[in-house]
Amino acid sequence: MALALAHRDVARVFLHLQGLGDPPGAKLDRAGLEQLIGGLGFVQVDSINTVARAHHQILFARNQTYRPKMLVRLLERDRALFENWTHDASLIPVAAWPYWRHRFARERERLRHRWANWHGRDFHDELDTVLARIRDRGPAGARDFDRHDARKEPGWWNWNPGKAALEYLWRTGEIAVTRRENFAKIYDLSSRVIPPEHYERRVTHDAFVDWACRSALERLGVATSGEIAAFYDLVTPEEAKAWCAAQDDATHVPVQIVLADGARRPALARPDIQDLIETAGDLPPRVRVLSPFDPVLRDRKRAERLFGFSYRIEVFVPAPRRVYGYYVFPLLEGERLIGRIDMICRRADGVLEVSAFWPERGVRFGAGRRDRLEAELARMARFTGMEHVVFADGWLRPPAS
Repeated sequence: MALALAHRDVARVFLHLQGLGDPPGAKLDRAGLEQLIGGLGFVQVDSINTVARAHHQILFARNQTYRPKMLVRLLERDRALFENWTHDASLIPVAAWPYWRHRFARERERLRHRWANWHGRDFHDELDTVLARIRDRGPAGARDFDRHDARKEPGWWNWNPGKAALEYLWRTGEIAVTRRENFAKIYDLSSRVIPPEHYERRVTHDAFVDWACRSALERLGVATSGEIAAFYDLVTPEEAKAWCAAQDDATHVPVQIVLADGARRPALARPDIQDLIETAGDLPPRVRVLSPFDPVLRDRKRAERLFGFSYRIEVFVPAPRRVYGYYVFPLLEGERLIGRIDMICRRADGVLEVSAFWPERGVRFGAGRRDRLEAELARMARFTGMEHVVFADGWLRPPAS
Protein backbone atom coordinates (compact mmCIF):
# COMPACT_ATOMS: atom_id res chain seq x y z
CA MET A 1 0.00 0.00 0.00
CA ALA A 2 1.34 3.42 -0.97
CA LEU A 3 2.58 5.66 1.84
CA ALA A 4 0.18 8.56 2.58
CA LEU A 5 1.82 11.99 2.94
CA ALA A 6 0.12 15.18 4.13
CA HIS A 7 0.43 17.96 1.57
CA ARG A 8 1.86 20.28 4.25
CA ASP A 9 4.72 17.86 4.84
CA VAL A 10 5.35 17.60 1.10
CA ALA A 11 5.34 21.40 0.84
CA ARG A 12 7.75 21.83 3.75
CA VAL A 13 10.20 19.29 2.30
CA PHE A 14 9.97 20.99 -1.09
CA LEU A 15 10.84 24.37 0.42
CA HIS A 16 13.85 22.85 2.15
CA LEU A 17 15.00 21.13 -1.03
CA GLN A 18 14.65 24.47 -2.81
CA GLY A 19 17.08 26.16 -0.42
CA LEU A 20 14.50 28.13 1.55
CA GLY A 21 15.12 26.26 4.79
CA ASP A 22 18.73 27.41 5.08
CA PRO A 23 19.64 30.40 7.29
CA PRO A 24 19.09 33.33 4.91
CA GLY A 25 21.72 35.52 6.60
CA ALA A 26 24.63 33.05 6.50
CA LYS A 27 27.64 34.37 4.60
CA LEU A 28 27.58 33.16 1.00
CA ASP A 29 30.83 32.63 -0.88
CA ARG A 30 31.55 31.48 -4.42
CA ALA A 31 31.44 27.78 -3.56
CA GLY A 32 28.25 28.28 -1.58
CA LEU A 33 26.54 30.01 -4.49
CA GLU A 34 27.56 27.24 -6.88
CA GLN A 35 26.19 24.69 -4.41
CA LEU A 36 22.96 26.67 -4.02
CA ILE A 37 22.34 26.77 -7.77
CA GLY A 38 23.25 23.10 -8.07
CA GLY A 39 20.63 22.30 -5.44
CA LEU A 40 18.00 24.27 -7.32
CA GLY A 41 18.92 22.62 -10.62
CA PHE A 42 18.67 25.89 -12.57
CA VAL A 43 17.81 29.55 -12.09
CA GLN A 44 15.43 31.17 -14.55
CA VAL A 45 16.63 34.34 -16.28
CA ASP A 46 14.21 37.14 -17.06
CA SER A 47 14.66 40.69 -18.32
CA ILE A 48 11.91 42.40 -16.28
CA ASN A 49 13.60 44.71 -13.80
CA THR A 50 10.84 46.53 -11.92
CA VAL A 51 12.68 45.71 -8.67
CA ALA A 52 15.36 43.09 -9.43
CA ARG A 53 15.74 40.66 -12.28
CA ALA A 54 14.33 37.21 -11.56
CA HIS A 55 17.63 35.32 -11.38
CA HIS A 56 19.04 37.74 -8.81
CA GLN A 57 15.87 37.79 -6.74
CA ILE A 58 15.57 34.00 -6.70
CA LEU A 59 19.04 33.76 -5.17
CA PHE A 60 18.60 36.74 -2.83
CA ALA A 61 15.43 35.18 -1.40
CA ARG A 62 17.53 32.23 -0.27
CA ASN A 63 20.58 34.10 0.95
CA GLN A 64 20.58 37.80 1.65
CA THR A 65 24.34 38.16 1.42
CA TYR A 66 24.11 37.27 -2.29
CA ARG A 67 25.17 39.98 -4.75
CA PRO A 68 24.75 39.93 -8.56
CA LYS A 69 28.47 40.18 -9.31
CA MET A 70 28.87 36.74 -7.72
CA LEU A 71 26.64 35.20 -10.38
CA VAL A 72 28.42 37.05 -13.17
CA ARG A 73 31.71 35.55 -12.03
CA LEU A 74 30.35 32.00 -11.96
CA LEU A 75 29.00 32.34 -15.50
CA GLU A 76 31.54 34.49 -17.28
CA ARG A 77 34.85 33.79 -15.55
CA ASP A 78 34.65 30.48 -13.73
CA ARG A 79 32.44 28.83 -16.39
CA ALA A 80 30.65 26.95 -13.62
CA LEU A 81 27.31 27.67 -15.32
CA PHE A 82 25.94 27.87 -18.84
CA GLU A 83 22.84 29.60 -20.09
CA ASN A 84 20.28 27.77 -22.15
CA TRP A 85 16.67 26.66 -22.20
CA THR A 86 14.67 24.69 -19.64
CA HIS A 87 11.01 25.73 -19.77
CA ASP A 88 12.54 29.18 -20.32
CA ALA A 89 16.01 30.74 -20.49
CA SER A 90 17.94 29.62 -17.40
CA LEU A 91 21.36 29.40 -15.80
CA ILE A 92 22.33 25.74 -15.41
CA PRO A 93 25.30 24.00 -13.72
CA VAL A 94 27.85 23.29 -16.44
CA ALA A 95 28.12 19.61 -15.45
CA ALA A 96 24.65 19.20 -17.02
CA TRP A 97 25.89 20.19 -20.50
CA PRO A 98 26.24 16.58 -21.75
CA TYR A 99 22.57 15.97 -20.94
CA TRP A 100 21.51 19.14 -22.74
CA ARG A 101 23.08 17.73 -25.91
CA HIS A 102 20.00 15.53 -26.18
CA ARG A 103 17.79 18.60 -25.95
CA PHE A 104 19.89 20.33 -28.62
CA ALA A 105 19.35 17.38 -30.98
CA ARG A 106 15.61 17.55 -30.41
CA GLU A 107 15.57 21.30 -30.94
CA ARG A 108 17.40 20.91 -34.27
CA GLU A 109 14.79 18.42 -35.39
CA ARG A 110 11.91 20.55 -34.13
CA LEU A 111 13.03 24.01 -35.26
CA ARG A 112 15.10 23.63 -38.41
CA HIS A 113 12.33 23.41 -41.01
CA ARG A 114 9.84 25.44 -38.96
CA TRP A 115 12.22 28.39 -38.64
CA ALA A 116 13.30 28.08 -42.26
CA ASN A 117 9.65 28.42 -43.29
CA TRP A 118 9.28 31.35 -40.88
CA HIS A 119 12.36 33.26 -42.03
CA GLY A 120 12.51 32.24 -45.66
CA ARG A 121 14.55 29.98 -47.89
CA ASP A 122 17.80 31.85 -47.13
CA PHE A 123 17.65 30.94 -43.42
CA HIS A 124 20.15 28.08 -43.68
CA ASP A 125 22.62 30.36 -45.50
CA GLU A 126 22.19 32.87 -42.68
CA LEU A 127 23.07 30.18 -40.13
CA ASP A 128 26.31 29.47 -41.99
CA THR A 129 27.13 33.18 -42.23
CA VAL A 130 26.54 33.86 -38.52
CA LEU A 131 28.44 30.77 -37.41
CA ALA A 132 31.39 31.64 -39.66
CA ARG A 133 31.43 35.23 -38.31
CA ILE A 134 31.66 34.02 -34.71
CA ARG A 135 34.17 31.30 -35.53
CA ASP A 136 36.51 33.65 -37.39
CA ARG A 137 36.07 36.94 -35.54
CA GLY A 138 35.03 35.96 -32.03
CA PRO A 139 32.08 36.72 -29.75
CA ALA A 140 29.12 38.58 -31.20
CA GLY A 141 25.62 39.67 -30.30
CA ALA A 142 22.45 40.49 -32.18
CA ARG A 143 23.55 44.07 -32.80
CA ASP A 144 26.48 42.76 -34.87
CA PHE A 145 23.99 41.38 -37.39
CA ASP A 146 21.49 44.24 -37.36
CA ARG A 147 21.51 45.47 -40.94
CA HIS A 148 19.17 48.38 -40.18
CA ASP A 149 17.37 47.52 -43.40
CA ALA A 150 13.90 47.65 -41.90
CA ARG A 151 13.16 49.08 -38.47
CA LYS A 152 10.42 47.03 -36.88
CA GLU A 153 8.52 46.90 -33.66
CA PRO A 154 10.34 44.75 -31.06
CA GLY A 155 9.23 41.16 -30.58
CA TRP A 156 10.35 37.65 -31.50
CA TRP A 157 8.01 37.70 -34.51
CA ASN A 158 10.03 40.60 -35.94
CA TRP A 159 13.52 39.21 -35.41
CA ASN A 160 15.90 40.06 -38.21
CA PRO A 161 17.64 37.10 -39.92
CA GLY A 162 20.84 37.49 -37.88
CA LYS A 163 19.01 37.55 -34.56
CA ALA A 164 16.93 34.52 -35.55
CA ALA A 165 20.07 32.64 -36.59
CA LEU A 166 21.76 33.42 -33.28
CA GLU A 167 18.76 32.20 -31.30
CA TYR A 168 18.56 29.02 -33.36
CA LEU A 169 22.29 28.28 -32.99
CA TRP A 170 22.05 28.93 -29.25
CA ARG A 171 18.94 26.79 -28.78
CA THR A 172 20.65 23.95 -30.63
CA GLY A 173 23.97 24.17 -28.79
CA GLU A 174 26.28 25.38 -31.57
CA ILE A 175 26.95 28.61 -29.72
CA ALA A 176 26.75 29.56 -26.04
CA VAL A 177 26.35 32.76 -24.06
CA THR A 178 29.82 33.91 -23.08
CA ARG A 179 28.64 37.08 -21.30
CA ARG A 180 25.91 39.69 -21.23
CA GLU A 181 26.28 43.39 -21.98
CA ASN A 182 23.41 45.55 -20.68
CA PHE A 183 21.55 42.25 -20.47
CA ALA A 184 22.05 41.53 -24.21
CA LYS A 185 23.47 38.06 -24.88
CA ILE A 186 26.96 37.86 -26.39
CA TYR A 187 27.70 34.49 -27.96
CA ASP A 188 30.77 32.45 -28.81
CA LEU A 189 31.28 28.92 -30.08
CA SER A 190 30.20 26.45 -27.43
CA SER A 191 33.54 24.69 -27.77
CA ARG A 192 35.21 27.91 -26.58
CA VAL A 193 32.79 28.56 -23.71
CA ILE A 194 32.07 25.16 -22.16
CA PRO A 195 35.06 23.58 -20.35
CA PRO A 196 36.38 20.62 -22.37
CA GLU A 197 35.68 18.00 -19.69
CA HIS A 198 31.96 18.82 -20.03
CA TYR A 199 31.85 19.79 -23.70
CA GLU A 200 33.43 16.56 -24.89
CA ARG A 201 31.51 14.19 -22.63
CA ARG A 202 28.70 12.12 -24.15
CA VAL A 203 25.90 10.21 -22.40
CA THR A 204 23.50 7.65 -23.83
CA HIS A 205 19.82 8.40 -24.31
CA ASP A 206 18.88 6.06 -21.45
CA ALA A 207 21.37 7.75 -19.13
CA PHE A 208 19.98 11.13 -20.19
CA VAL A 209 16.39 10.16 -19.34
CA ASP A 210 17.42 8.59 -16.04
CA TRP A 211 19.44 11.65 -15.02
CA ALA A 212 16.70 14.12 -15.99
CA CYS A 213 13.99 12.24 -14.08
CA ARG A 214 16.10 11.35 -11.07
CA SER A 215 17.51 14.87 -10.80
CA ALA A 216 14.03 16.38 -10.99
CA LEU A 217 12.62 14.10 -8.29
CA GLU A 218 15.59 14.81 -6.02
CA ARG A 219 14.69 18.52 -6.14
CA LEU A 220 10.91 18.10 -5.95
CA GLY A 221 10.87 15.48 -3.22
CA VAL A 222 7.45 14.18 -4.28
CA ALA A 223 6.00 14.48 -7.78
CA THR A 224 3.87 12.96 -10.52
CA SER A 225 5.42 11.84 -13.80
CA GLY A 226 4.07 15.00 -15.44
CA GLU A 227 5.72 17.20 -12.81
CA ILE A 228 8.99 15.31 -13.25
CA ALA A 229 8.87 15.88 -17.02
CA ALA A 230 8.02 19.57 -16.58
CA PHE A 231 10.80 20.33 -14.09
CA TYR A 232 13.58 20.74 -16.66
CA ASP A 233 11.38 20.30 -19.74
CA LEU A 234 14.06 17.96 -21.06
CA VAL A 235 12.25 14.64 -21.39
CA THR A 236 8.83 13.96 -22.87
CA PRO A 237 5.86 13.08 -20.65
CA GLU A 238 5.98 9.60 -22.15
CA GLU A 239 9.66 9.18 -21.22
CA ALA A 240 8.99 10.36 -17.67
CA LYS A 241 6.00 8.02 -17.36
CA ALA A 242 8.09 5.06 -18.53
CA TRP A 243 10.86 5.95 -16.06
CA CYS A 244 8.33 6.13 -13.24
CA ALA A 245 6.75 2.83 -14.25
CA ALA A 246 10.10 1.06 -14.07
CA GLN A 247 9.76 0.60 -10.29
CA ASP A 248 13.10 0.88 -8.53
CA ASP A 249 13.08 1.39 -4.79
CA ALA A 250 16.55 2.91 -5.04
CA THR A 251 15.24 5.87 -7.05
CA HIS A 252 11.56 6.32 -6.19
CA VAL A 253 8.70 4.90 -4.13
CA PRO A 254 4.92 5.19 -4.67
CA VAL A 255 3.04 7.53 -2.33
CA GLN A 256 -0.28 9.32 -2.09
CA ILE A 257 -0.47 13.02 -1.29
CA VAL A 258 -3.37 13.82 1.01
CA LEU A 259 -4.65 17.23 -0.11
CA ALA A 260 -6.37 19.83 2.06
CA ASP A 261 -9.83 18.58 1.07
CA GLY A 262 -8.93 14.98 1.92
CA ALA A 263 -8.55 13.87 -1.68
CA ARG A 264 -5.57 11.65 -2.43
CA ARG A 265 -3.25 12.20 -5.36
CA PRO A 266 -0.92 9.37 -6.44
CA ALA A 267 2.69 10.35 -6.90
CA LEU A 268 6.27 9.18 -6.51
CA ALA A 269 8.72 10.19 -3.81
CA ARG A 270 12.41 10.00 -3.12
CA PRO A 271 13.23 6.82 -1.20
CA ASP A 272 14.32 8.91 1.81
CA ILE A 273 11.08 10.91 1.96
CA GLN A 274 10.17 9.83 5.49
CA ASP A 275 13.59 10.86 6.79
CA LEU A 276 13.25 14.19 4.97
CA ILE A 277 9.86 14.84 6.59
CA GLU A 278 11.19 13.99 10.05
CA THR A 279 14.33 16.14 9.74
CA ALA A 280 12.87 19.12 7.86
CA GLY A 281 12.42 21.61 10.68
CA ASP A 282 10.57 24.89 10.70
CA LEU A 283 11.63 27.37 8.05
CA PRO A 284 13.09 30.76 9.01
CA PRO A 285 10.09 32.84 10.17
CA ARG A 286 11.05 36.04 8.39
CA VAL A 287 9.01 37.36 5.48
CA ARG A 288 10.67 36.95 2.08
CA VAL A 289 9.74 38.41 -1.29
CA LEU A 290 9.77 35.76 -4.02
CA SER A 291 10.21 36.32 -7.72
CA PRO A 292 7.17 35.49 -9.87
CA PHE A 293 9.57 33.04 -11.57
CA ASP A 294 10.77 31.41 -8.36
CA PRO A 295 11.03 27.62 -8.82
CA VAL A 296 8.69 27.14 -5.87
CA LEU A 297 5.93 28.78 -7.94
CA ARG A 298 6.90 27.91 -11.51
CA ASP A 299 4.45 25.01 -11.64
CA ARG A 300 1.39 27.09 -10.73
CA LYS A 301 -1.01 24.16 -10.31
CA ARG A 302 1.40 22.26 -8.09
CA ALA A 303 1.94 25.36 -5.95
CA GLU A 304 -1.80 25.72 -5.51
CA ARG A 305 -2.18 22.10 -4.45
CA LEU A 306 0.69 22.25 -1.96
CA PHE A 307 0.34 25.77 -0.59
CA GLY A 308 -3.26 26.73 -1.38
CA PHE A 309 -1.85 29.75 -3.23
CA SER A 310 -3.32 30.64 -6.62
CA TYR A 311 -0.94 32.82 -8.62
CA ARG A 312 -0.47 33.97 -12.17
CA ILE A 313 1.72 36.66 -13.60
CA GLU A 314 -0.23 39.42 -15.36
CA VAL A 315 2.53 40.90 -17.53
CA PHE A 316 0.72 39.83 -20.68
CA VAL A 317 -2.77 40.59 -19.39
CA PRO A 318 -4.22 43.89 -20.71
CA ALA A 319 -4.11 46.47 -17.91
CA PRO A 320 -7.91 46.83 -17.51
CA ARG A 321 -8.22 43.07 -16.94
CA ARG A 322 -5.48 42.71 -14.34
CA VAL A 323 -6.63 41.59 -10.91
CA TYR A 324 -3.49 42.72 -9.07
CA GLY A 325 -0.84 44.29 -11.30
CA TYR A 326 1.79 44.05 -14.01
CA TYR A 327 4.45 42.29 -11.90
CA VAL A 328 3.28 41.35 -8.41
CA PHE A 329 5.52 39.48 -5.97
CA PRO A 330 4.43 36.57 -3.74
CA LEU A 331 5.40 36.78 -0.06
CA LEU A 332 6.65 33.78 1.90
CA GLU A 333 6.60 33.74 5.70
CA GLY A 334 8.10 30.58 7.12
CA GLU A 335 6.45 27.84 5.08
CA ARG A 336 3.30 29.83 4.30
CA LEU A 337 2.58 32.07 1.33
CA ILE A 338 0.86 34.99 3.03
CA GLY A 339 0.07 37.41 0.23
CA ARG A 340 1.33 39.37 -2.75
CA ILE A 341 2.83 42.81 -3.09
CA ASP A 342 3.02 45.31 -5.95
CA MET A 343 6.13 47.48 -5.82
CA ILE A 344 8.69 49.13 -8.05
CA CYS A 345 12.11 50.75 -7.76
CA ARG A 346 11.94 54.44 -8.65
CA ARG A 347 15.65 54.48 -9.36
CA ALA A 348 15.92 58.16 -10.23
CA ASP A 349 14.52 58.97 -6.78
CA GLY A 350 16.27 56.17 -4.87
CA VAL A 351 12.90 54.86 -3.68
CA LEU A 352 11.33 51.43 -3.40
CA GLU A 353 7.65 52.28 -3.75
CA VAL A 354 4.96 49.91 -2.48
CA SER A 355 1.65 50.52 -4.21
CA ALA A 356 -0.38 47.58 -2.86
CA PHE A 357 -0.29 44.57 -0.59
CA TRP A 358 -3.00 41.90 -0.58
CA PRO A 359 -2.86 39.43 2.32
CA GLU A 360 -4.22 35.95 1.70
CA ARG A 361 -7.56 35.10 3.25
CA GLY A 362 -7.09 34.09 6.87
CA VAL A 363 -3.79 36.00 7.23
CA ARG A 364 -4.02 38.50 10.06
CA PHE A 365 -1.92 41.56 9.31
CA GLY A 366 -1.03 42.66 12.81
CA ALA A 367 1.86 44.75 14.13
CA GLY A 368 4.32 41.83 14.27
CA ARG A 369 3.68 40.75 10.69
CA ARG A 370 3.85 44.35 9.50
CA ASP A 371 7.24 44.71 11.19
CA ARG A 372 8.49 41.56 9.45
CA LEU A 373 7.25 42.84 6.11
CA GLU A 374 8.90 46.23 6.60
CA ALA A 375 12.17 44.51 7.57
CA GLU A 376 12.11 42.52 4.33
CA LEU A 377 11.34 45.61 2.28
CA ALA A 378 14.29 47.37 3.91
CA ARG A 379 16.50 44.43 2.87
CA MET A 380 15.14 44.63 -0.67
CA ALA A 381 15.84 48.36 -0.75
CA ARG A 382 19.47 47.82 0.26
CA PHE A 383 19.86 44.99 -2.25
CA THR A 384 18.57 47.13 -5.11
CA GLY A 385 20.47 50.26 -4.05
CA MET A 386 17.40 52.21 -2.99
CA GLU A 387 17.61 54.66 -0.09
CA HIS A 388 14.04 54.54 1.18
CA VAL A 389 10.84 52.50 1.16
CA VAL A 390 7.66 54.49 0.65
CA PHE A 391 4.06 53.32 0.83
CA ALA A 392 1.38 54.72 -1.46
CA ASP A 393 -1.92 55.84 0.01
CA GLY A 394 -4.27 52.91 0.41
CA TRP A 395 -1.48 50.33 -0.07
CA LEU A 396 -3.03 47.83 2.36
CA ARG A 397 -5.78 46.11 0.39
CA PRO A 398 -8.54 43.65 1.28
CA PRO A 399 -7.53 39.97 1.27
CA ALA A 400 -6.87 38.32 -2.09
CA SER A 401 -10.02 36.93 -3.65
